[in-house]
Amino acid sequence: MPVTLRQLSYFKALAEQRNFRRAAETCHVSQPALSVQIRELEAALNGPLVERHARDVVLTPFGREVLDSAERVLSEIAGLEQAARRRAGLAGRLSLGVIPTIAPYFLPEALAALRAEDISLDVEVTEAKTERLLAQLASGALDAALVALPIEDEGIEVLPLFEDRFLLAGSAARLDQIARVSSPEGLAESQLLLLEDGHCLTDQALAVCGRGRGNARINMGATSLSTLSRLVAAGFGLTLMPELAALTELRASPGMRLRRFARPEPSRLVALARRASSHQEGWFTELADILQTVGDDLVARVRQSDEIADTQ
Repeated sequence: MPVTLRQLSYFKALAEQRNFRRAAETCHVSQPALSVQIRELEAALNGPLVERHARDVVLTPFGREVLDSAERVLSEIAGLEQAARRRAGLAGRLSLGVIPTIAPYFLPEALAALRAEDISLDVEVTEAKTERLLAQLASGALDAALVALPIEDEGIEVLPLFEDRFLLAGSAARLDQIARVSSPEGLAESQLLLLEDGHCLTDQALAVCGRGRGNARINMGATSLSTLSRLVAAGFGLTLMPELAALTELRASPGMRLRRFARPEPSRLVALARRASSHQEGWFTELADILQTVGDDLVARVRQSDEIADTQ
């Protein structure tokens, strides 16, 4: 009995969900249909893949070996399908991932630019933290992802797009208290508010400020830049605000003020990522060119704005 891609896909879902019902829901099939396919896969491979319990399933040692092979096969198939869609360039369906500190500020203009390039292009967007986006790139669930460097994954290829500088955000009173601070390192005695762990922006902010996670004057609990903006506007502390988000959050939180650091200004590098094993058709470069133009225009507007103060 031959092994099928459907069986491998169902088995991968079962391994991830560890429950037949949830796996069936993920695969959009009935639970009996999924169970039949798993049993047929076990028969084809001549060995049990899972231990069945009342509310849980556990992979057998053989099942773990099969899962590794299944993931490789499914990833390669996804790559072939991606290559077929992309033969004509940036057309058809594009699955694009974006990290949360970029998505709400960048996507409206980026999607408009992509639609202007090809009105028939169907863009599916996934907003998630970097770790999840890289996993989805590796599995073939995403064609490309907008991330912030550095990315330390040999299986991922990145193309830098534009620089997104960090601004100092706080209430007028808070910024007056540190009027002479011109660099992130000078914030050592200030209350710093950051996003919850797992956001790459938090790691970048800690790095440029020279602070560690255990510092008593660091609060990492916000789930979005919008939340951070409202907290600092109310005087609860300071934060680092990317230029991409600056004007949107400034207008949403009137009590917040933004100030530039002295040169060289701290920044992050926004990049477009894809699987390194993807075929080298021109769609990736074409997509990068469009997104780079949008990013350059957005940060240029911020740098020309008189709503952001220079270092005193």
